[in-house]
Parts: sequence; C-alpha cells; structure tokens
Amino acid sequence: MNKKALVIEDDKNIAELLRLYLEKDGFEVMIAADGGKGLQLAENEAPDVVLLDIMLPVMDGWQVCREIRRSSQVPIIMLTAKGETYDKVSGLEMGADDYVTKPFEVKELIARIHAVMRRTEGGDSPAAKRLEYDKLIINLDSYELIVDGKKVDTPPKEMELLYHLAASPNRVYTRNQLLDEVWGFDYFGDSRTVDVHIKRLREKLEGVSDKWSLKTVWGVGYKFEVSGS
Repeated sequence: MNKKALVIEDDKNIAELLRLYLEKDGFEVMIAADGGKGLQLAENEAPDVVLLDIMLPVMDGWQVCREIRRSSQVPIIMLTAKGETYDKVSGLEMGADDYVTKPFEVKELIARIHAVMRRTEGGDSPAAKRLEYDKLIINLDSYELIVDGKKVDTPPKEMELLYHLAASPNRVYTRNQLLDEVWGFDYFGDSRTVDVHIKRLREKLEGVSDKWSLKTVWGVGYKFEVSGS
C-alpha cells in the first residue's frame, strides 16, 4: 500500500508541483488549501507525512501543527516563505520535525521526507531499541518516553535525539554531528535546530534524577551525562 502524504498549502502551483513529485515517488497525495480542512484531513485520513505551510487561511500552520500534535506523532515538515530564525524555531517548538524555506529544491524536500519517515519503516535490526536509566525509559521501538513512571508525549525527532545521546553516555556530540547522525542527511538548516530540540527535552526531563542529565558542553555541543550509581 502506498504511503499517504498530506499537503496543506494554499498556493495552487506549489501544491500541484508537490503532488506531481510525490506521486512520482509513490505517494498517495491529499491536498488542503486551508488550515481547517488540512487539520480535518490529518485527523480523518491518518497520513504518513504532513507538509504544512505556515501562512494559511482559516487556521495558520502553527495552529495546525499544535492541534495535530495533540493526538498524533505523524512526521511534520513545515513549508515557509519566511527565512527568519524565529519562524523556524516556532514551528520546531510546536512539534514539527523539520522545516523547508521557499523557494526549495524538490529533491531536497523529498530527501527530507524520507529522512523523517525512516522511523515508520520496520527496521531490519533485531536488537531492541530500549534504554533504561534512573526514572527514565527511552523506547525507540514504540517511540515511548517514560519519565518517573509516566508516559510523556514526545515528537519523533526529540525521541531519536535523546536516544542517540543516551545510547553513548558521557560522549560529547557537536551540533553538526547530531544533525548528520540523527537527521540522517546533509542538513541544509542551521544548528539552532538541535538547540530547540534539546530545550524541549530539558523541559520534560529537568530535575527528574540526579544520576543523569542533558549537559551543554560550551563551545562544543551536548552530551547525556551519567554520574554513575
């Protein structure tokens, strides 16, 4: 069965261009020209990926992203004509997995779509992707984060970033390393993407345990620091 892509975009030319390339890539494509209809399709049709414009009639992309995230962890890529860091960061903070600034290269966008969808493919490694620390369980097989006994809703890219760091405790990663190894392709954005995801993870994990923490190594990057039992 073909994967389903939902394009929420009010520019008909861009929407049809995306439909053309996505269908060539094997997707079944749904298009919504406003945020309200897009949210309805996201809830009713269970797409495998959502391409979401920011400037939309009825409901803007930020609102749509926020509402989708209330009930779904579907990969979301924001499409925006704005290049300001604020707009990119706002989308990421609301749970988007990635963003692409218009005008964009369609091949780059397709590469990003495949990158964010890798998690939906049944991996060929038999090893369970589950890590346990004091009051923390990171289960990448089910994409569940258990903090102090409670399940915490966490977007896919945050889960993958936390798992990657926690799988190599006390190892320091630069932002560029994390972009390459977690996002899985030559990332065309800036390293602020990593900072935003780390900030959101800290909000979920701050003060949970004194045996581990997400640490900033100034001038270098980040690490999952384990103090030992």
